[in-house]
Amino acid sequence: MGIDRFQSWRSRGYLPHLDAIRHQQHIVFSLSDAVEGVTYSGGPADHRRQLEAYLDKGRGECLLERPGLAKIVQDELLRLDIERYRLMAWCVMPNHVHVVIEQIEDIAGTVRRWKSWTAREINRATGRSGPLWRREYFDRVARDEQHLQTMIHYVENNPVAAGLVAYPVDWRWSSAAHRAGAGQGPGGPE
Repeated sequence: MGIDRFQSWRSRGYLPHLDAIRHQQHIVFSLSDAVEGVTYSGGPADHRRQLEAYLDKGRGECLLERPGLAKIVQDELLRLDIERYRLMAWCVMPNHVHVVIEQIEDIAGTVRRWKSWTAREINRATGRSGPLWRREYFDRVARDEQHLQTMIHYVENNPVAAGLVAYPVDWRWSSAAHRAGAGQGPGGPE
């Protein structure tokens, strides 16, 4: 898990982000209306936990509940696998997305690509205009192999924890369903 090319912290005045090629990271980004009205207490680690709990309550319009829109996001994650990152796990929830990747290119460019391409396609499909995604995103670097496996389990279990399905493989828009073959056609849940 050593760093080959570069490592740098950056921030646009909001959350700090780490670009570390060859490191595995858990990234969470949400629809723009998913966290309206959320208030935080405590430090940054508390904020992340509070945000994740808030997102799992399914606030906002939850556009990604619609199978065609969730598919747009999932297809984009899969399309860029190997080219920009190694995709290790993902889950497209009704109002947010979890992804675990090993970086090949910078994380900011990757997240920007996901958001811009999917926003354009989702806005076109729904007749919407304007911002789709919340500007900021969360990312967390895996400390070691055990932490990486914990992150993957968390991502794939997110629909179960949110009360949406009984088992991770039952959530069509996830790496768990994809690996099981359940997310690749009409047999998966709509």
